[in-house]
Amino acid sequence: MGWNIDWVSTAGSDFNRDLGFVHTEEELATFLEGEIPPTVEQMAKASGTDVKGYVTEGPGLSAYALSDGVIYRTYVTTARGLEPAMGYYSLLDRTPAGRNEGESQPFWLRRHDEY
Repeated sequence: MGWNIDWVSTAGSDFNRDLGFVHTEEELATFLEGEIPPTVEQMAKASGTDVKGYVTEGPGLSAYALSDGVIYRTYVTTARGLEPAMGYYSLLDRTPAGRNEGESQPFWLRRHDEY
């Protein structure tokens, strides 16, 4: 389309940690020593890792603007704030059972061969 978009990377920096997208084991100690929600355990297993690995690094979305040589952070969100970028959530919200996130079925998202 002829767009000229300059991409940048956070690799090798503390940028994601500074924004709260990455946590140390020490920072998570209270959570990891407590009662882990079943959904977190199931999502960790489905992701091929343990709970510590699953919660140590999380997704995030940031937006920035450059104005007169100054970079401004205009938006940042994590976890449930990312739902607008995940089209299937709004579709599930329109079904009779919604996301079915009740205690009896906390892990509603399954691959086609797990139904």
